[in-house]
Amino acid sequence: MKVLVDTPIWSLAFRRKNNDNLKSITVNNLVGLIQNSRIAIIGPIRQEILSGISDKGKYYEVKTKMSIFPDLVMQTSDYEFAAECSNECRRNGIQGSHTDFLICAAAIKNDWEIFTKDDDFIDYQKYLPIKLYEELSKHLY
Repeated sequence: MKVLVDTPIWSLAFRRKNNDNLKSITVNNLVGLIQNSRIAIIGPIRQEILSGISDKGKYYEVKTKMSIFPDLVMQTSDYEFAAECSNECRRNGIQGSHTDFLICAAAIKNDWEIFTKDDDFIDYQKYLPIKLYEELSKHLY
């Protein structure tokens, strides 16, 4: 099963300092997914990742590394479904970003798990049939 990797995971992986055990577990899980060709990405996540990099050299380095992962081509129906996901959550008092609901829509449509550190997805899961990727510290790939 493919795993749609959210911006916070990529951001953590591209940070220079690696002295945190939680970061090590997360990065190891990401590396395992990459090695097994299980990574999925959508354009809005790519844009978020690259938009947060002010240093031009680092920007091009990350852009080059990310270029090996093709974006899921989004259709009009995907954006409409994302709006439905947003509306369902809002009806139940849950707010979220447009990108978050595109992530949910793509994951649901393609039967992908979502790998994120964003706790908002736990709330979305109460009303949407999304699957969250569970990090495993001793996961064998």
